[in-house]
Amino acid sequence: MIFHVVPLDDWLAVPDRPYAPPTLGEEGFIHCSPDEATTLAVADTFYRDAVGPLMVLMIDEELLDAPVRWESATSPAPPGFGPGALFPHVYGHINRTAVAGMLEVQRDEDGHAVGLAVWS
Repeated sequence: MIFHVVPLDDWLAVPDRPYAPPTLGEEGFIHCSPDEATTLAVADTFYRDAVGPLMVLMIDEELLDAPVRWESATSPAPPGFGPGALFPHVYGHINRTAVAGMLEVQRDEDGHAVGLAVWS
């Protein structure tokens, strides 16, 4: 299982098509995280100002139509992750059938990500 942080509105924008954030066109891949702890650090570092619910896609690598490569961060990694840390990058759209579930990022009043909860 790999994880991807996405504002809920972005995930729901085109529900009948595979998911593709702007980074796919800009960088050629979709940034993902290897575990929940890293995902929480990513949400806290890069999505603190996101408006509305912030979600985490739980992606089954085996069900993805696109290849996944484990690579070093292309931009600064979240605090606590050294230069040797590897992150899963999805080189293509995320087919919705590969999303096994979603978690919601729990945030405090300052926007800091403090936990993940099962979303229903």
